[in-house]
Amino acid sequence: MTSAATTVGSSVYLKIKSDIITGALTPGKKLKLDALKVQYSASVSTLRETLNRLASDGFVDAPEQRGFLVRTMSNEDLIELSNLRVLLECAALKASLAFGDEEWEGNLVSAHHKLAMIGKKIIAGQGVPPERQLHYDWEFHFALVRACNSRHMISVFQNIYEKYIGYQLVLRNYRWAKALEEQQMIFEAALARDSEAATELLKSHLRKSLSFSLAAS
Repeated sequence: MTSAATTVGSSVYLKIKSDIITGALTPGKKLKLDALKVQYSASVSTLRETLNRLASDGFVDAPEQRGFLVRTMSNEDLIELSNLRVLLECAALKASLAFGDEEWEGNLVSAHHKLAMIGKKIIAGQGVPPERQLHYDWEFHFALVRACNSRHMISVFQNIYEKYIGYQLVLRNYRWAKALEEQQMIFEAALARDSEAATELLKSHLRKSLSFSLAAS
């Protein structure tokens, strides 16, 4: 495959994945190649390759003889994703606290500051698009674990995070005031390199987020 073709394929992949995560492509929707060709200005061969990649990454279902469908959602799936987040993110955080240097610490401070600022705007009732809100949430959680010294763990964590956030974007349920309080405590424990406190606070934060989402589903 040429470099140009790879770039086009990657761009289409990211666009479709983003539309799945944000709910622009609704859960269970059949992904017809002719319609997608027009919507994403891509060739059928590029789209087929993209959908197979999305199916491999778990964003698209490909039931036998039924083409491609946007992955369906369920409470059981949400619970499984949350449990995986707890396992992976807590393990990655522990490693990150052990390996993190001054650059990691500076990135974490910056990410938390931006999250806190956007949170204040949201709580004050200023119009902040949900996708932008959760972008800063991702930056904070990624900053916590980015020094874990395992690119495979980061890759799997990002995949699970994106699927989990998809539920929040579809359900349109957030609990910013409480979440920010919890993230402040996680941040302080992480800066203090208190691994036990930081991971327990993170686990509690994720569990409360799950309960809130389940109540809204």
